[in-house]
Amino acid sequence: DTERISREAPVLILQHTHTNFILGGASNAAHNVSAINNGNATVVGVIGNDYQGEELKEAFKKASINCDNLITDTSRKTVTKTRISGSCSQSVTQQIVRIDRQTNAPISSETENKIIEKITKLIPEHDAIILSDFGIYNLVRKYMPETPIHISTQTNILNYEAVKFWRDLGASRCILARELPIKDVAEIKEKVPDIELEVFVHGAQCVSFSGRCLLSDYMTKGERKANQGGCSQPCRWSYKLLEETRPNEYYEIEQNERGTHILSPKDLALIDYIPQLIDAGVDSFKIEGRTKSLYYVSAAARAYRTAIDDYVNNRPKPFDYMEELEKIGNRGYTQGFYLGDNNSESYSYDISKGLAGADFLAIVKGFENGFYKIKIKNKINLGDEVEIITPQKTLQTKVTKILDKNNESTQVANTNDEVLVSLEKNDFEFDYALIRTIGIKNKRC
Repeated sequence: DTERISREAPVLILQHTHTNFILGGASNAAHNVSAINNGNATVVGVIGNDYQGEELKEAFKKASINCDNLITDTSRKTVTKTRISGSCSQSVTQQIVRIDRQTNAPISSETENKIIEKITKLIPEHDAIILSDFGIYNLVRKYMPETPIHISTQTNILNYEAVKFWRDLGASRCILARELPIKDVAEIKEKVPDIELEVFVHGAQCVSFSGRCLLSDYMTKGERKANQGGCSQPCRWSYKLLEETRPNEYYEIEQNERGTHILSPKDLALIDYIPQLIDAGVDSFKIEGRTKSLYYVSAAARAYRTAIDDYVNNRPKPFDYMEELEKIGNRGYTQGFYLGDNNSESYSYDISKGLAGADFLAIVKGFENGFYKIKIKNKINLGDEVEIITPQKTLQTKVTKILDKNNESTQVANTNDEVLVSLEKNDFEFDYALIRTIGIKNKRC
């Protein structure tokens, strides 16, 4: 998950040889990693309890992912964050670490005293640490002087002097504030060319300034802190007006006829501006992935990966990038501040929940005797026309036969069933393939 780190869910430590991409989501980990990276990954650590660790080991083995050197920390007091990134033209290995839930949030003195011991014990080889706390910065510099440091977006970096400040302190990358237009990003790179820049390009946006929001903390009496990954998302709530002497008499807050979700921004989508961002000197693109599904992560990563590679290699578009993103959960899309004209159209007043333009139907798990073995996520009927997506291609086809667990023909496969299906067209590699509905419903862009 690109923002939220849970103490309850397993989180991965990953070594990788792909380029300039950030992969969000620890849930459905084996498939997410495999789908984007074609199995070219080595899992070197899992944070979670023993059951979760063993469960993930088994999942990784089935996905042909090397996990021979898997480390499990049963204390769950230290967590890490997977990030895959790099320059736009060369392959690199990046494994970025967050400690004690998140080092990009302020951390107490008591926590600071434990941090270096924890990360050096758990991860003997790491590529970088992302943080914003000055105390943690000093500890890392003192005890791990060779470790690259990336500065979190929660430091609100808005200009080249701020980037110079962090560069002069020894940081190797700055994750810029989401409130910057592309022209300002380009100016920063021009003024400070000797440090890497990372920007958000897709996903849910916080109504507050680069995520520094206190609403959740206040409204949950400290139980759900936004900058520690526990945001209850008050900006997505629908509000009404109550006059205190008239209990139970609620009045609509009508900014206009569209509704009362007055704080809820649309989702960011900069896929059509990848060329401008690369030309501006951006080194790493970040996708927000909080609580997102396997399908969302796979489809979003595939779309941006394709857009990046098409531009770098001067290739024509194989599909409409924005149309592809409309098929995953969204609240409508905006370019936010990046074009310099953020306005009221950047807010989703009538709805706060992301609605997908296509239904995620199934995961393809294998192929045997002319049938695809699939895990059903949403009901599939015999005769349904469906769309197959793989890391390499998209294919529309038709379900011509369904066999249940007893190898008997059936008319329908329901959620969580594992069945065999034959398809009218089957000229695709089944590894990491997903099945979804055709077309776009709930169009909001």
